[in-house]
Amino acid sequence: MTGHPAAPGHAAGQLLGVLLPAAALLAVGALYVLGAALARHHNPAAGWSRPRTGSFLCGLGLLGLALLPPVASFAHEDFRGHMLQHLLIGMYAPLALVLGAPVTLLLRTLPVRHARRLSRALRSRPVHVCAHPVTALLLSTGSLVALYFTPLYGATAGHGPWHHVLHAHFLLSGALFAWSVAGPDPGPARPGVPARLVVLGVAIAAHATVAQMMYAGLHLRVRAPLEQIRGGAELMYYGGDIAELLLAAALVATWRPARRTPTVLLATDGRRAVRK
Repeated sequence: MTGHPAAPGHAAGQLLGVLLPAAALLAVGALYVLGAALARHHNPAAGWSRPRTGSFLCGLGLLGLALLPPVASFAHEDFRGHMLQHLLIGMYAPLALVLGAPVTLLLRTLPVRHARRLSRALRSRPVHVCAHPVTALLLSTGSLVALYFTPLYGATAGHGPWHHVLHAHFLLSGALFAWSVAGPDPGPARPGVPARLVVLGVAIAAHATVAQMMYAGLHLRVRAPLEQIRGGAELMYYGGDIAELLLAAALVATWRPARRTPTVLLATDGRRAVRK
């Protein structure tokens, strides 16, 4: 008898947990598509890249896959589901969203006054520090150590507000890392491609080390059956490698080597000569 009155409220809460993220994702997708249409209307010559639109919508789709049943339900019941959700929210969706260049689209569609303010904010010192690949690496990959090897995982697991905070951290830190390494959007001056590849290599090694320690159970503070922990560790190891290889491919694909400016010399007879 005591369980029946709470059942309708629990069902309503579950329904709300599905409808709210679905509505939010649909709204963001609609705003992006509207912005792309406005960008093409304002500047037909420049237009807006359809692959960018497809990438952003794919990122929203991956977020929906992670936040809605059956993956969300699986994540609450099984550590392997949690790890799958972590990979989708923290690595795959951020990369797809970042490659959609949402900041560039926003700069093209905002009024000039607001676009200038946003551009100044992107060049500010705080953004410069946060957008550095090393900072982004510490916030994304470094936080895994705090999550799985301290009591933090137990405190955030479940349906409480800290669980949603954890999801937001995964998404934002993953997007920041993808942007700092290979994002097409404007921002503070980033290190050269070789330096970013080194940071990405460190991220791959750190991810693999965390996964191996998890598989072996070394200093792990996650309470779950052994087969779930090992399955989650394997997902982190192989799924993380694939995501980071995709990020490396994005970095190489968006890399534009600096073009050397020809040096103009004055010959002894007064004619100009160009040395490349």
